[in-house]
Amino acid sequence: MKDYYEDLWSRLQRPLVAPDLELRRAFLLAELRAGDRVLDLGCGEATFAQLAADAGAGAVVAADVAQAALDRAAAAHPELVLRLVPFDGPLPFDDCAFDLVWASEVIEHVADTARWLSEVRRALAPRGRLLLTTPSHGRLRLLAGGIERYCEPLGDHLHLYTAGSLRSLLREFGFGPVTVRAAAGPPLARRLLLARAQR
Repeated sequence: MKDYYEDLWSRLQRPLVAPDLELRRAFLLAELRAGDRVLDLGCGEATFAQLAADAGAGAVVAADVAQAALDRAAAAHPELVLRLVPFDGPLPFDDCAFDLVWASEVIEHVADTARWLSEVRRALAPRGRLLLTTPSHGRLRLLAGGIERYCEPLGDHLHLYTAGSLRSLLREFGFGPVTVRAAAGPPLARRLLLARAQR
């Protein structure tokens, strides 16, 4: 899978236009506190890591599984701390290292969700916050578009989430309180989930 993401990031358009950028930006900024130690996990070009740094985070680390993504991030934001993380191994961060972990459009790509969430929780300080965004796959969206539209056989989306399934998953891994809301699009066919979970 690592080779897949290296190839993907080497081919993506420049600059990359992030979907629902303003909505995701507002979600991050509403939760960010001055001085927070922030990990942008699955940072891509590090747009959100730079946003957190500009908004007053105490320290920001932008991490990704693809060196090609980090190369693009370094070119766009040379002052950021960038870290390559393994696709399927432990995160190379100390216990309780971050007050906030931002993982936007990432969890649906993770092969071993249990290990990933355990590692995220380990890296969060007590009462630290995990902010996730991921596509919403409620019944109406699947009925209208079919599962093939959202989960191509050779695509990189490995998991589909509803608000309920994401909420249950985060609670199962010891996060609480957990809030998940759907956003973007018509009321019964929202396309994005915004989740906040506290360690």
